[in-house]
Amino acid sequence: MSSALTDLCRYPIVQAPMAGGASGPQLAAAVADAGGLGFLAAGYKTADGMYNEIKQLRRLTGGPFGVNLFMPQPALADPSAVEVYRHQLAGEAAWYETPLGDPDSSGDDGYEAKVAILLDDPVPAVSFTFGCPTRDTLDAFAKAGTYTIVTVTSAEEAQAAQWAGADAVCVQGVEAGGHQSTHRDDPQADHTGTGLLSLVTQVRETVQIPIVATGGLMRGSQIAAVLAAGADAAQLGTAFLICPESGAHLLHKQALTNPLFVRTELTRAFSGRPARGLVNRFVREHGPYAPAAYPQVHYLTTGLRQAAAKAGDAQGMALWAGQGHRMARELPVGELIELLIDELEAARAALSMRSPR
Repeated sequence: MSSALTDLCRYPIVQAPMAGGASGPQLAAAVADAGGLGFLAAGYKTADGMYNEIKQLRRLTGGPFGVNLFMPQPALADPSAVEVYRHQLAGEAAWYETPLGDPDSSGDDGYEAKVAILLDDPVPAVSFTFGCPTRDTLDAFAKAGTYTIVTVTSAEEAQAAQWAGADAVCVQGVEAGGHQSTHRDDPQADHTGTGLLSLVTQVRETVQIPIVATGGLMRGSQIAAVLAAGADAAQLGTAFLICPESGAHLLHKQALTNPLFVRTELTRAFSGRPARGLVNRFVREHGPYAPAAYPQVHYLTTGLRQAAAKAGDAQGMALWAGQGHRMARELPVGELIELLIDELEAARAALSMRSPR
């Protein structure tokens, strides 16, 4: 790992910031205490809510941690397409006996207020999803002593992040669970994407800054593979989702290894942006018709998802998961990281033995 990343975590393991409740203070603290880099997900939270979770996390651990921010999104959605989708979801609203949400809620996720808080009271690391901050913002974080990571899905996005002054990039392969962090949401690119190993190699040949690799990683041998491909660290999300410290809903945790859910796919059904999740009834029925309208569709379906969870109905929930979800292991964070490091070292030793002398 680069020296700066080494200062943040003993092991080359980063816990993905999973918005929606999974990546709370308990999970991030457990990862930090076990030698990884834990992350709070500030997405969908108010600025005050984010700050309160930072204070909780600081009470739980003295280790370094990060906070993830969603970049403001341009107003590109077609209002008529959102209205058509609203009518398509009317049956869901009736079934769950809950009104649909207001699609015109804020599209900036309180970004400026959150940045102001993080500059006033700095944390060790800040990462960004759905775009790249301005050079002025990244320079301000550098002056505050905060390590910045920009999530990218292509070599071009990685180059833009390096030019803007990011300290590192988080390279997200198409295998990753949750939202694809493309900097521009292009419906023409739906159901496309680059696998993680190929993408890491492309980015390594394009930029000089450190790389954190993410997408479907569940085993130490996979971490060894991305490190060999040129990454400096590996980011895991779904692997931590099932841990007891995770704040994910119990039904979500159970679904990851439930044989009823056999595959994942990228869908706009819940948020209006491509996101990988377990294929359930909601995805099958509404995915083909969901418009490219983020965050409008997210706010439209929030109440439905909450009502489904309350009713114990996993078929109506957003069950975000990476392609490796069936390999999830229900272990406390400390035990999981210890096992991942053992697997990483075993993979490295096996590779060394096979290498020509």
